[in-house]
Amino acid sequence: MVGPVKETQAMIAGMNATRMPGLFVFCATTDPAQAARLAPQALATCREAEGLSLILPVEQAETEGFDTSLPMVRITLQVHSALDGVGLTAAVATALAEAGIPCNMVAGYHHDHAFVPAPQADAALAILRLRAAQG
Repeated sequence: MVGPVKETQAMIAGMNATRMPGLFVFCATTDPAQAARLAPQALATCREAEGLSLILPVEQAETEGFDTSLPMVRITLQVHSALDGVGLTAAVATALAEAGIPCNMVAGYHHDHAFVPAPQADAALAILRLRAAQG
């Protein structure tokens, strides 16, 4: 098993951006019962002062009455980036920003994930693959 990659150019070159199945929306709730019910189905959660933020499959969010007008695609960067690595998030966000594509970055233990609006997902994937090829 290969360990985490820490060197900036190696992380970028090895990011292997991959479109994951499904559509997701970012939601938030202050209702403790709703939070407890939805957290196990969420792709990710984050506790904030304003409530619990959740990344939910669009169908689940729709069932719960959340705004689903901005469905997002998850692009996973397949490189196992080190938690103390510097530059991968910046490279991804900058490349997408230069193309006018919004992204919300979420870091997991093994991988980073870029959430982009569904209509721009193919363009985002092409840009990230080009950026990786450039190192």
